[in-house]
Amino acid sequence: MMVKQIFVNLPVADLKASIAFFTRLGFTFNPQFTDETGTCMIVGENIFAMLLARERFAGFAPHPPADARAATEVLLALPLDSREAVDAMVREAVAAGGNTYSAPQDHGFMYQHGFQDLDGHVWEVFQMNPQKGD
Repeated sequence: MMVKQIFVNLPVADLKASIAFFTRLGFTFNPQFTDETGTCMIVGENIFAMLLARERFAGFAPHPPADARAATEVLLALPLDSREAVDAMVREAVAAGGNTYSAPQDHGFMYQHGFQDLDGHVWEVFQMNPQKGD
């Protein structure tokens, strides 16, 4: 079986603030799947993040939503086209109220850095160069 899309659901404390944060990073939203309790953030052609108010998220989940500031519930990894794009996204995330949790890492075949959004969700952004791994 091959899945054609992915929808990652994330609880957020302040939906409007989260929309403003991710808009500043260049993401857009599908108005068809947006109301006062959630929105569908377009991450890629077939990749979406549903940002849901904590109460709405709790209605779908078998357990209470985790506090991403206290425990890491998921690592969301996004490939970007260049090291400059990686650094720019992390800089913009920090300027928009997020934070970074480590220094950039250069593994030769991969350059990686990351940030935490307003709710503490971890977003790792990276640029791959498989030829350098040989």
